[in-house]
Amino acid sequence: MSLPLRRPSRDPDGPVPDRVLPRGPSGRIRWSGRKAAALGLAAIATLGMAEPPAVGPQGLGDRLFPTLGNTGYDVMSYDVTLDYSGHNDQPLNATTEITARATTELDHLNLDFARGTVRSVRVGGLPARHEQHGEDLVLTPAFHISRGQELKISVEHTSDPGGKGDGGWIRTSDGLAMANQADAAHRVFPCNDHPSDKALFTFHITAPQELTAVANGLPLGAATRAAGRTWTYRTAHPMATELAQVSIGKSSVLLRYGPHGLPIRDVVPTADRSVLARWLAKTPDHLAWMEQKVGPYPFETYGVLIANARTGFELETQTLSLFEKALFSADHLPDWYVESVMVHELSHQWFGDSVSPRRWSDVWLNEAHATWYEALYAQEKGDGRASLEDRMHRAYQQSDGWRAEGGPPAVPKAPSPGQKISIFRPIVYDGSALVLYALRQKIGPTAFDRLEREWVARHHDGVADTADFIALSSQVAGQNLAGFFQEWLYGARTPPMPGRPEWRPAGAAKNPGKPA
Repeated sequence: MSLPLRRPSRDPDGPVPDRVLPRGPSGRIRWSGRKAAALGLAAIATLGMAEPPAVGPQGLGDRLFPTLGNTGYDVMSYDVTLDYSGHNDQPLNATTEITARATTELDHLNLDFARGTVRSVRVGGLPARHEQHGEDLVLTPAFHISRGQELKISVEHTSDPGGKGDGGWIRTSDGLAMANQADAAHRVFPCNDHPSDKALFTFHITAPQELTAVANGLPLGAATRAAGRTWTYRTAHPMATELAQVSIGKSSVLLRYGPHGLPIRDVVPTADRSVLARWLAKTPDHLAWMEQKVGPYPFETYGVLIANARTGFELETQTLSLFEKALFSADHLPDWYVESVMVHELSHQWFGDSVSPRRWSDVWLNEAHATWYEALYAQEKGDGRASLEDRMHRAYQQSDGWRAEGGPPAVPKAPSPGQKISIFRPIVYDGSALVLYALRQKIGPTAFDRLEREWVARHHDGVADTADFIALSSQVAGQNLAGFFQEWLYGARTPPMPGRPEWRPAGAAKNPGKPA
């Protein structure tokens, strides 16, 4: 996510998060260990023998969103069917089918779901009882579920876009789009709404024939019937629920190819197609630039979704980044700045989408890297008007204030009441990119560049946390960096900048010869 208007110039998880998480290939966590770590259970080996939780709201115990996510199962795939009437203020009829695997013995299980009416539920093909408890949908199947058993869950429901503006559906001038970060996917469809449980997705969207529907992944075709058309899309890689995207409107889909023949599809309001064309033509070069920095693009396609809506942010939905149309029509913004914001969201495809945070306190890993490559691109393309060094110096001067306002980078303060995306404060953006700058100063640019490539390669299609980044940084640098990261990620005050003894936080007393 980027918040251009708030950015400069344009758990207590503890210092060492749990490292007892059993990992499968590509770093993906097996649910039993992941759930145990999230809940802080001491006896992980006995999780499968634990008493099932009482009927009611659950949550994984994420310190920023305690009620988000659910225990007892690992989702493997979602199949979401949406029927759009053409009116973006009316609920959509929907069916969500979930394939999951139980990680413990279950007599009931929870899904995250709100802002819709549940009409029926089936588990294993049989009707199941369902109860709404807050934003949890509690299901009681007609049979006992054994550990390791595959589950087929089908929920017939509505999906209401008439919300309070706190995420999920956003209404555009001609339809709908999604903005699910950080905890709003379950305001669209029932799910296990936590980034640590990634799954494959298929979307079937029926809309009036004059409208175009798009979603994450690649199209599998469109079928016309009566006055409507059904569009089907499927992801080739697992995805966190917060990265789901469905757009419906009077749109044009523009196709081209990027590096290595990568399919690029951009989705824009048809009426603005010619005006936006020059911006869309830049994406192949952006992809080539990012691949040169960190390695191959991690997904099956990419594109830009430009929505005629006011959101206050841009968003890295997987394979199809969401942008406000206003970003591209603001005459006072130089081209290099607009492109740097486009690169910010593109870089999230590696940092945040392919490598997803294990808990929301790890969100600094997403935004630090996206801000870093945004700033690096601006420096290279800004004709000397956007120095990375100057930007990091300004960030250093403000860092103590940002830490006081939002917490240290790896222990961000909880969101403000009623403002879920308020976790995205300056400390998460430039304040966290400053940590990467300090790391590069500490280990040198060669080791830093090698670390970046190794990070996205090692955790491709998986989840990772701050402790993983500390461990890999130490390995690549050939030195123990635990103390360095302890200060930079968890300290209330900003440490001295390696190699820049003259840098001081704003308001620091001058003491010649002594670092601030």
